[in-house]
Order: sequence, then C-alpha cells, then structure tokens
Amino acid sequence: MPHTRTASTASSRRGFLGAAGAVIASSAVAAAEEGQGTTAEATPAVAPGGVHVAGSDEIHAALVGCGGRGGSAIIDAFDARGGRVKLTAMADVFPERIASVKRSLDEQFKDRMDVPDDRTFIGFDAYQRAIDSLPAGGIVLLTTPPAFRAAHFKYAIEKGVHVFMEKPVSVDGPSTKRIIELAGQADAKRLKVAVGLMCRHCDRRQELLERLRAGEAGDLIAFRGYRSHTPPHDLDLAPGPEGMSELMWQIKRFHSFLWASGGVFSDYCIHHIDEVCMMKGAWPVTADAVGGRHYKGKITDQNLDVYSIEYTFEDGAKFFYENRLMNNCRQHFGVYGQGSKGAFTISTSGHSPAKPTIYKSQQIAKDNILWTAEQPEPNPYRREWDHFIEAIVADEPYNEAVRGAEASLVTAMGRFSAHVGRPVTFQEMLDCPEDLTAGVEHLTMESPAPIVADEEGRYPVPNPGKYKFELRGDA
Repeated sequence: MPHTRTASTASSRRGFLGAAGAVIASSAVAAAEEGQGTTAEATPAVAPGGVHVAGSDEIHAALVGCGGRGGSAIIDAFDARGGRVKLTAMADVFPERIASVKRSLDEQFKDRMDVPDDRTFIGFDAYQRAIDSLPAGGIVLLTTPPAFRAAHFKYAIEKGVHVFMEKPVSVDGPSTKRIIELAGQADAKRLKVAVGLMCRHCDRRQELLERLRAGEAGDLIAFRGYRSHTPPHDLDLAPGPEGMSELMWQIKRFHSFLWASGGVFSDYCIHHIDEVCMMKGAWPVTADAVGGRHYKGKITDQNLDVYSIEYTFEDGAKFFYENRLMNNCRQHFGVYGQGSKGAFTISTSGHSPAKPTIYKSQQIAKDNILWTAEQPEPNPYRREWDHFIEAIVADEPYNEAVRGAEASLVTAMGRFSAHVGRPVTFQEMLDCPEDLTAGVEHLTMESPAPIVADEEGRYPVPNPGKYKFELRGDA
C-alpha cells in the first residue's frame, strides 16, 4: 500500500532541520559524521533470534552521530510504521552537536525521547557506551563519517543490536572488505542491517524497475547522470584548525579529507550510481575517469572540482556520470537511461520525488510519454525504515550491508580512477592495498590526525599520472 507523509509529520521534520540545521547541516558528527498511511497493530519488538523484549512494544535506539544526517534519520525512524522506535541514547565527539539535536528533538518529539544526561556520551569511545546501553534487539543508527563505519558496525554485532548505517559504508577496497566480512557475522546472529540507500526503497523506482525488466524500454544500452550544483559548504580549508586539534578539525571538515569520507564524490554521488546499477541489475566492471581542479582556496582540500566517469558493464553497456561543485555554473541533477525502444528517466531534480518516466522513443518530451509514475510519491526515506522495522518485528532475514559496501566501492572506483588518471576494475579496486581508514578505531582525543599538513599547511592531494595510488606513489 502506498504511504505518504502527513502534513504534520513533514512540518515537524522541516522544523527540526530549520532549528538545528544552521549548527549541524554541514558538520561531521559522532565519533566522527550524512509517506504515511495506516498504522500497523502494535506488536512486541523482537530481539535477535526472535526473543521479545520483555513487557514492551518499543524498540530502543541509540544515535551515534548527532549531525544533520543523524537527526533526520532518527525522525524517519520515529515515523516508521507502527511507531515503535524510541531514542534512548546519543553519542558524538562534539558535545554541542548532541545538545543541539537533543534540544530540537525534545521540542518536537518529546514522547519518542528518553535520553537523560547519563545516556549522552562524548568521545571516540562514546559509540561503545551508547550501544552498551541498548537492550538486545535495539537499534543503533551509525551516522558518523564512513571512516568509522566498520569499527562501529563490528561492535554493534558483538553486542547483538540491529544496525542502520548511513551511506557510504566504505571508502576504498580494504574498508569495503571489512564491511562485507562483518555482514556475514551479522547474518550469523540474525541481526538486521539497513543501509541508507533509500532509492532502492522508492515505490515508484521499483515500478520503473519492473517495467524495464518487462522490456518496455527494450535492451538497456546506456545511462547518464549529473550532479552539478553550487558547493553546499565552503571548500576552502583556511584558516585551518584554529582553536582545536587537527584531528577534530578534520572530522568537522570530513568532506575535505579522503580518509574521513571518501571525499565529496563518494559521499554525494553514491545515490545516483546505485540507482543506475539497480536498474541495470549489475555492478560495472570498469571505471575510466577524468577530473580537474579549478578554484581552490588558501588551503587546498583533497577533492577535485569536477569528475567525469565512464562506467562499463560486463555486457558493454555504458554509464556516463558527471559531478561538478562550482558557483555560477549550470546546475543539473538527475539520472537517465536509454533502451533500444526508448529513453527513460530514473530520477530528476532530487532524490524525492523521483518522477520516473518511460518514453516512446529516444526523445525526452512531455508529448512522447509511454508511462510516468503516479504522484505524489511515498517518501523513500520513510519507506526504508518501514521495511527495516517490519523485518525486525517479524524476525525476517534483512541485511543490506553487502549491497551497500559494493555500491560504495563502485562509487570509489570512479573517484579513484579520476585521482590516479587511469582505468580501474571492480576487482582491482576491491583488492587495492591503499587503506585510507587504517587505524581509525584506535583514535583518541589526543591522537594526531591520519593526514598531517606539511610545514606550509598543505595536505597531500591526488596527482593523476604521478601517483600509483590516490595519495602516494609507492607500490
């Protein structure tokens, strides 16, 4: 049954983002981070193995990473069908992040909040204490920068709690392998794992997928996608880490550092790439990319300003993707495909609503539509939580970690290819020895940053054609 968000729920979310967004929307958090219908009859939450949480139909949740993504994710959890989720713990390395998000949530979702001061945890080990506070069958939301995802996921599995992980879940080959290995451990404990690639849960995109599989657009030959817009935050790192350690400053500016986030390409472009791979029913085997640096500030970050990737699938089909973050340039956001019978759109203008459409020929025009998705569309951010909670309550197999890791790897393939200046295969990327997140599980407030500036305040940057790997040239 389609579900749409009620006006009151949508308003509450906008209110939360408006109140807290100025403080948290562009910041990393946690030990380091990015419709509604009938209500199902309440049934007891279930712990791993089908054991009911005694005397309660609530599912306790801990939020690890109290930024814009974490705050939005817990609101979607509150909205999930059945209304079972209650927030009982919060963790971050920045106390002001917890205070800001907690204040906004207390104002708007007081009945879903039970987070006393002794269940707010600060520091690099805060995730452990937050997870420890949960009963078996609880949920931890991992919404920190992806550098910390594997370490936090591992601890959650050890403690027997279900996991919601924001995307991307990995940034390179070694971190992808860690997530895939941990996914098997979660299955062994019958834990449920959700990954924040909500486009897979979009009802209208799923309808498009069924129609493509039925051959309405013919053989799928090519795809193209675009994410070009003004930078959502200041990419100039000047004046540097004034008033805090270099490590904490890099965590706050996580989009600027490959170790923390995989950079802007991995973080921003994964949804579009995953949408295409869903429609194609395959991961690309090769990425061949170019990129360039144009406008940088006094302290250069580790991103390129533009990326252009040619992905190739095993059957020879192509996916061309462009990403540009610049001011005063054409803005374009969407993903499109071409079949032997006609073109189609997967998403346009934003992640939601997607407005997928199939055309009678290659001409994308309003008077040439074969099929278009019914509007309004159920909110996919809400739908992924509906599906996740339903699986927990029914104790059904549910683990998106491997797919999330593979989507993260494919996105990293495009970034890596642009940064080194040569094609890279899926297997080569998976087996690449450059481990950008090595040792992050041992970080403390006193630790040096994983990437250290030189005497002039400059950080290592990709050098296509010069370095064998993204940040170094040695074997």
